[in-house]
Amino acid sequence: MALNLRENVKPISYVKSNAAQMMDYVNERRNPIIITQNGEARAVLMDINTYQDNEDAFALLSLLKIAEKDIENGNVKDPDEVFNKLRKKLTKNG
Repeated sequence: MALNLRENVKPISYVKSNAAQMMDYVNERRNPIIITQNGEARAVLMDINTYQDNEDAFALLSLLKIAEKDIENGNVKDPDEVFNKLRKKLTKNG
């Protein structure tokens, strides 16, 4: 998703007067629109699928950060021990 500054940066006045076309653009191309106000970037308009993908990626990064902190603090268990316990539970319940 390469950002084309000519197509992907629009002033808020343009976005307001062409809202339907802007929605079609971001949904068809999955490219965000950077909205400017008084010459400064102020917001981003993106399709819902890209937004969801970003949220999912941030959630995964948060989990990785928690895992890294656990490893740093020594809060880890032997994988063989963990898998053996899981196998026993699965055999008991199965």
